[in-house]
Amino acid sequence: MKFANYVCVCLCMLVVNLGVCATGFGADKKDTLIVGMELAYPPFEMTDTKGQPTGVSVDLAKALGAALGMQVQIQNMSYDGLIPSLKTGKIDLIISSMTATAERAQSIDFSDPYLQTGLCLLVRKNSLVQGISDLDKVGITVAVKKGTTGHSYASKQLKQARILVLDKEAAAVLEVVQGKADAFIYDQMSTYSNWQRNQQTTRAILKPFQQESWAVGIRKGNDPLKIRINTFLKEYRAAGGFAKLGDTWLKEQKQQFKLLGYPFFL
Repeated sequence: MKFANYVCVCLCMLVVNLGVCATGFGADKKDTLIVGMELAYPPFEMTDTKGQPTGVSVDLAKALGAALGMQVQIQNMSYDGLIPSLKTGKIDLIISSMTATAERAQSIDFSDPYLQTGLCLLVRKNSLVQGISDLDKVGITVAVKKGTTGHSYASKQLKQARILVLDKEAAAVLEVVQGKADAFIYDQMSTYSNWQRNQQTTRAILKPFQQESWAVGIRKGNDPLKIRINTFLKEYRAAGGFAKLGDTWLKEQKQQFKLLGYPFFL
């Protein structure tokens, strides 16, 4: 092969490879973005009356897909199965109210944060518990949802309390409502909503004892896609996208958190 032709072929191959890398996917997935979520966390990830995915994260995923010029397919799965599915290529991204932690970052990458929140407590209404420091005692039962940062925190920090690990948020709330657990560790927004639904039996301690940030989960090494997602998040916020999501899905919570003096997340 002549040198000029060889250079031409090499340049063409480079352009093709860069085109594939820019989307972050192989040729078989370049038109569809498969986003993993657990559709059991309203109003962020849930299903509507027809069983279709809906909520804050679903709208965010669709907006991201539109910005990337791709169709979006929502893959519903258990929360603790999201990271393994991302690592094995069953899904392309995680957008499921996932906190970016150092531990998780050892196996997957994260986008820039798109939401700030914190861990807090739902406790029994007549409980003497006033904060996280009151929980690490013999005879105290703390409910957590499997695979969450609340689960991780309790496992590492609460050495004397009994940790009750449950698969579903609703099950953990029920343990507190029925007086079988002294507290449930979860995020501020959900804790507020769970207290609103169970005001006769529970109390919300909304001041966070651990600050957290939610981000998009990305497979390791896919830097071109990570850059494009971060650009989207910045532009989406500047265009008022997150403010619109808050007004659409979290209007009541937004008003209440303002009255309580807590910053709103989105």
